[in-house]
Amino acid sequence: MKQDYYEILGVTKNASAAEIKKAYRKKAVQYHPDKNPGDATAEENFKKAAEAYEVLSDADKKARYDQFGHAAFEGGGGFGGGGMNMDDIFSQFGDIFGSAFGGGGGFGGFGGGGGQRRVKGSNLRIRVKLTLEEVANGVEKKVKVRRKVQADGVTYKTCGTCGGRGQVTKITNTILGRMQTAAACNACGGSGQIIDKRPSDADGQGLKVAEETVSINIPAGVEEGMQLKVPNKGNEAPGNGVPGDLLVAIETLDHETLKREGDNLHYDLYVSISEAVLGTSKEIDSVGGKVRIKLESGIQSGKILRLRGKGISSLNGYGSGDLLVHVNVWTPKELNKEQKDFFERMQNNENFEPKPEKSDKSFFEKVKDMFS
Repeated sequence: MKQDYYEILGVTKNASAAEIKKAYRKKAVQYHPDKNPGDATAEENFKKAAEAYEVLSDADKKARYDQFGHAAFEGGGGFGGGGMNMDDIFSQFGDIFGSAFGGGGGFGGFGGGGGQRRVKGSNLRIRVKLTLEEVANGVEKKVKVRRKVQADGVTYKTCGTCGGRGQVTKITNTILGRMQTAAACNACGGSGQIIDKRPSDADGQGLKVAEETVSINIPAGVEEGMQLKVPNKGNEAPGNGVPGDLLVAIETLDHETLKREGDNLHYDLYVSISEAVLGTSKEIDSVGGKVRIKLESGIQSGKILRLRGKGISSLNGYGSGDLLVHVNVWTPKELNKEQKDFFERMQNNENFEPKPEKSDKSFFEKVKDMFS
């Protein structure tokens, strides 16, 4: 089981953004590879802290984590956390380390450049529309994505401005003494390399646009507005950079008869007066296909039948919701003479007089039960 993100950073759920950032910087400095060369445990803790910070520093991701836990980031590489590597960490959070390790967030030996910081490609964003059945059961979607990739035949050489480090240092005299700062090299964009040769179909960075089919595993229980992350399927970066990510926004399509509420589904079933009086069986929709239910004779309008486990699979893996069938007795608006005569005769019949039992719940009690 994955460790709790708040526990990793040593903060509470009520911690402010500034407190979370401060706690992350403390952990990052403690476990930084420069301070712990060759220590695999320290490197793992370093990655855990970065993963926790990536989620807790983002208000939207933090809200989903607080609601669903780690399950909110499962499937298709996660919704934002998980599987981070050193390239991700230093490309996203290098500025947090300040000048503690050379100012650029890099560390000795990383990427083979003695402090070189690998550039990360830009992310791509797409929308995927899902039916209610796909949401309920999970689905694998294959989508075509146009992304920038390395052009065939392009070669790079070491940047002469930064000597391949990807950073340039500057020393200034201040009232506090000589201060050294580091920044990404403007000549190579921080990659440490510049183009040596490039084919005619490549842009100024040695990249070209290509279409690729990407497979996205969407877990059951996702909701409208959630975002999945497919690592390394965004635009590639020049040289030895790290590809960006493909961000997939979830959009759900309305179902013709079923309405979703959390993990539960609702279905409005209309029956005639004769069916309500005599009892009947009805075939209704569910996300698993048609199901048949039995209505007892004398069933009342407003009755709610609960089909357990016939709802949406829980995103956190705790079973499935229910299908709630709302029974509505349909009253005819027009009657012929024979039908009208029958109901007129029944007006004073004791069998047709309302006689609610104590076990019959009021409308408000039914609503309360439905949401409990």
